[in-house]
Amino acid sequence: MNSKLVSIITPSYNSSKFIEETIVSVQNQTYTNWEMLITDDGSTDNSIQIIGCLSNQDSRIKIFSIENSGPAVARNNSIKNAKGSFLAFLDSDDLWLPEFLSTSISQISTSEGFVFSSYKRCNEITLEEQFSDFIVPEKVTYMDILKTNSISCLTAFIDIEKLGKYFMPNIMYRQDMGLWLQYLKKINHAVGIKKPLAIYRIREESLSRNKKNLLLHQWSFYRKIENLTFIASVYLMIIWAYNGIKKYDFNL
Repeated sequence: MNSKLVSIITPSYNSSKFIEETIVSVQNQTYTNWEMLITDDGSTDNSIQIIGCLSNQDSRIKIFSIENSGPAVARNNSIKNAKGSFLAFLDSDDLWLPEFLSTSISQISTSEGFVFSSYKRCNEITLEEQFSDFIVPEKVTYMDILKTNSISCLTAFIDIEKLGKYFMPNIMYRQDMGLWLQYLKKINHAVGIKKPLAIYRIREESLSRNKKNLLLHQWSFYRKIENLTFIASVYLMIIWAYNGIKKYDFNL
């Protein structure tokens, strides 16, 4: 079994409701050589106290505090401080199943350095199935991700010894997509793991569920971050919107 250190990137903002459960899901991993780098983004609740208590009990959990600057800055602060050979990403309300790290590590040796997995989509309180499991494709390319971001932040797993350390663009939406695309410009494709290895909480108030704002930010992403032409952006927006409807509204 690979014994290299995994750096887990977690932003936290007013996350007291779920952060302990998220951390415990990391502590329950069958692969134990990890560090969890939690950057608190100026929380006004008792998130820092909860994280600090768990950090005092487990030295693998490291907490950083910054002024409120948004999720990209918080994630990038953790990436900057990462010392591992691999990067993994877990938001403060999501969960990993116990085999996430061990399975990702076993699969990454057969890839170009980037793997991601399927995941369960559950009610935020009861964790009952709200949508069917999201089953990822066997592989995705740069162009595939422009059409639909099938790499969820909670299952991305990257070999930074092989591919290098990159940072997320400082934007409110799609900063994770911006990071994946940087890596996919270097490699042919990322490899998908069909088995669900994580739990994504469906939260009605989350930024990603505000579809009107997301459309505007997706357009801006194409034009300003990826510098795509107007025609290419229109084409991709149509495909992206269709795929988004399939992913959630019709539960296909």
